[in-house]
Amino acid sequence: MTALLQHPGYDEERLKGVAEKLPCREVQAEMLLSLMGQPHQYSYPSILIYGHRASGKSHVMHVLMKELELPHATVSCVECVSIALLFEQVLLSFFGCDAPSLLPRSPSLSDFVRVYRQQCSQSPAKQTRYIVMEKAELLRDTDASLLSALLRLQELVGDNVTVILLSEIAWDKFRPNTGCFEPLLLHFPDYSKSELQQILSQNVHSSYSAGFYSAYINILLGVFYSVCRDLRELRHLAALNFSKFCEPLAEGKVKETDTHKLWKHIEPHLKKAMQTVYLREVSSLQWEQMQQMEEKEAGALRGLSAHTHVELPYYSKFLLIAAYLASYNPARTDKRFFLKVKEYNNNTFFMFSHTSNHLLGPKPFPLDRLLAIFYSVVDSRVAPTASIFSQISSLVTLQLLAQVSHDDQLDAPKYKCAVSLDFICAISRTVNFDIVKYLYDFL
Repeated sequence: MTALLQHPGYDEERLKGVAEKLPCREVQAEMLLSLMGQPHQYSYPSILIYGHRASGKSHVMHVLMKELELPHATVSCVECVSIALLFEQVLLSFFGCDAPSLLPRSPSLSDFVRVYRQQCSQSPAKQTRYIVMEKAELLRDTDASLLSALLRLQELVGDNVTVILLSEIAWDKFRPNTGCFEPLLLHFPDYSKSELQQILSQNVHSSYSAGFYSAYINILLGVFYSVCRDLRELRHLAALNFSKFCEPLAEGKVKETDTHKLWKHIEPHLKKAMQTVYLREVSSLQWEQMQQMEEKEAGALRGLSAHTHVELPYYSKFLLIAAYLASYNPARTDKRFFLKVKEYNNNTFFMFSHTSNHLLGPKPFPLDRLLAIFYSVVDSRVAPTASIFSQISSLVTLQLLAQVSHDDQLDAPKYKCAVSLDFICAISRTVNFDIVKYLYDFL
C-alpha cells in the first residue's frame, strides 16, 4: 500500500506513516497528493472533496496536513457562525495572533483580502498554504460572493494558497447560480463491507485476540450493514455491544472459537440496538445501565427496547394513551369507561363474546373522540389550546400516531395509534395511569 503514496517532494518515511494511518483510503490520498503537487509548486486554486458522511474526507485531510507538516488552516463552517470568525481563523493560522487584530470590527471580503496581502508581503509563502473548509455546503447560506471569492482566492491575494472544500453534497447542487470558478472535484466513495471489516477490526481489545475481535465485527456487520454504512455509527455500535458479546467468554461457558454460541447470545441484544441506529437516544453508559436493569428486573421493563424510554411532554403522554384507547376500544364502550356521572347505571353495560381488538389491530378514530378521551383521562383541567393540537402533530411526526385521512378532506382528520402494548404500558407507568383497567380486551 505504501507504493501508492510515493510522490516527489515528500519524504518516503512520512508517506509510509500516512499510508498506515489511512487504511482503505490510499487511492484517494494518492490522487489528492497528485492534485496538490510538490510543496514549493503552485497548486490548483480550489479543490472540492465530496462524499457521504463518514467516508474519510476530514480524516484524510487531517492526516496529510499533520504528517507532512503542511501549512494549513482548518475552518469548520459550523463553528464559524459569521464571516468575521472565518477570516480571523485563517489569518491566525497563517500569520500569528497579531494579524486578526488588523481587521475592522465587521470586516468585509475586501478587508480580508487587504490584510492577507499585507501579511503575505511580510511573510511570503515558501510552500503552498491550504485552507480546509469542513461542512462547506453551509457556505451556500452566507453571502453569495463569499464562495466565489474563496474558489479564486489564490488570484485575489496573489499568494500560493489552495482552498479545499469538504462537503457531503455534489458540486451540481453546490454551484452558485451566479457562476464561479470551477474547482477540481474528487469523490470519496462509501466504504465497502470488506473495508469496514478491515477498519473496525483494528480497534482490537487488549484482553482478546485479533481473530476473536474480527469475528465479532463480522457478526456486527452481518446485522447492521444492510441498514447502516456509517463508519462512526458502526464503531459506536461495536463498542456498545462488545462487552455483552464477551459475557459467556468471561464466565467460562464458551471458548473464543465457539462463534455460533456467542452469536446466539448476542443476537437479541443486536436486535434491540437495531431499533436505535442513528437515534442515539441514550449514551453508552445509559445503555449499559438499562441492560443491567433489565437483567435484574424480571418484570415489566424486560423486553422493551431503548426506544420505549424516549421522553415525551406530560400532556403528549396522555394524548398517546387516549389514542391507544380510542384505537383498541369500541366506540360504544366510551360511555362505560369515561363517563364521570355517578348516576350512570353499570348494569346497562353488557359483555359480549368478541374477537380481541389487539389481534385485529388498531382502528381509526376521529379527532373529536381522541380529545374527548384525553380530557377524561388527564388528571387536571386542561384548556383546549393550540399547544394540545401541536402536540398531536408532533406525535404524528414521531410516527407514534398515524394520520389515515387526507388533509384536504372536509371531514375531521382520523388517526390510528402506532405503538405496541408494551410501549403504552411503559408510558402509562411514568404518569401513574393504569391503562389496563380501561382496555375492553382485558375486562
